[in-house]
Amino acid sequence: MKHQEAQRMDMTGNQDNWGRVRERLRAEYGDATYNSWLKNIELDKIDNGHVNMTLPTRFLRDWVINNYANRIRQIWCSEDDNVQSIDIHVKPATTGNMEARTRKPPTLGLGEIIETFEPAPRNALRADQTPSLMAPLDPRFTFDNFVVGKSNELAHAAARRVSDARDTVPFNPLYLYGGVGLGKTHLMHAIGHAIAVNCPNKKVLYLSAEKFMYRFIRALRFKDTMNFKDQFRSVDVLMIDDVQFIAGKESTQEEFFHTFNALVDQNHQIIISGDRSPTDLEGMEERMRSRLGWGLVADIHPTDYELRLGILQSKVEQAKINIDQRILEFLAHRITSNVRELEGALNRVLAYSDLVGRAVTLESTQEVLRDLLRANDRRITIEEIQKQVAEHFNIRMSDMHSARRARAVARPRQVAMYLAKQLTSRSLPEIGRKFGGRDHTTVMHAVRKIDELCAADQSLSEDIELLRRMLEG
Repeated sequence: MKHQEAQRMDMTGNQDNWGRVRERLRAEYGDATYNSWLKNIELDKIDNGHVNMTLPTRFLRDWVINNYANRIRQIWCSEDDNVQSIDIHVKPATTGNMEARTRKPPTLGLGEIIETFEPAPRNALRADQTPSLMAPLDPRFTFDNFVVGKSNELAHAAARRVSDARDTVPFNPLYLYGGVGLGKTHLMHAIGHAIAVNCPNKKVLYLSAEKFMYRFIRALRFKDTMNFKDQFRSVDVLMIDDVQFIAGKESTQEEFFHTFNALVDQNHQIIISGDRSPTDLEGMEERMRSRLGWGLVADIHPTDYELRLGILQSKVEQAKINIDQRILEFLAHRITSNVRELEGALNRVLAYSDLVGRAVTLESTQEVLRDLLRANDRRITIEEIQKQVAEHFNIRMSDMHSARRARAVARPRQVAMYLAKQLTSRSLPEIGRKFGGRDHTTVMHAVRKIDELCAADQSLSEDIELLRRMLEG
């Protein structure tokens, strides 16, 4: 009886501790995150300092392990000194939890799905690399399966040089930039994997600029900025993805600026990616843009036909799939937007063939990708128009969004608005928003003005026709 009473008291104490852990998790991550991912965790038992907890689905378990397990363990240890480790497993299916097992999980983006199902290899991180900060490296993104072409050869070579460096820092920072789906993140992950192999003693930290901002805000909230600074300034290699996210975030830029300087002073490597060059980052402080352009800036251009075909051939070779070369050539010709969409089109064709049990033919490919092919036939983005016009008239991309009214800037901006109206299906208000939040009447005026000038100015008319052919070609 005494033994049973002691067990009940231990379980009561454990449940009390777990209740406090849950409340701290809710306070730390907020109701939305807590309800989505952490609410369904149940305490199973504690045996000799080993905490066993359950979740109703493998999906939830994998997500929690990859993103929250380290923090849960830290909070448990602070509540109970006897806790040594935690283990989260899937609760055995019963009648009572079948509904939870079949419930549709929260909608995730591609990156989140990758982080859920493709956790970083254990040898990619050392114990002191703060897993709670480090975003998982996708094991699929390595140098071995990165296809090199003219559009990305500089970025690839620079990434290789940085990852092979042992003591000296060749470029600091290395800044990679390009449009969506052109391979920036692939190269960032590849650098992380290569450093883990070449220099296993180096402390590497890879995360998105969004997560950097989140961690900084959290440090301010909990008055833990010293620990935040120590974590970020003690690494040997800091990799920040999508730096444009902190544009306009003054406090975060201030902290990133000081982190940047501290690491450079220690001769530690910084690698950054963005969607545009440092000089074109709107909302970024001038001193920050200057720092980002200090080292080597490598542009990843849109892919050409040869590179797209090479990527497709590499994918089918890796998957050991036999497919008619003509189909790969067809896809490389027709899907020109970005690599991510190109790979998605190939996956879609192969999935259709597998699911319906039919061979992949050119006809079936056209049928399966009918909507995607139709969209690519006329997919000219406003950003592409702005970039092409800016290059043609020798102005900066940022001038397309700025308030400058000098004729040398205002006229090309009007040309870009005119072409956006002619070559895209965007509404006037949508076009205006892409040009620094301008009103739709400004776009209407620009269209009328360029129409009038083209009728009177043969040179401008020829410029616009040339730009139109370049964009449509």
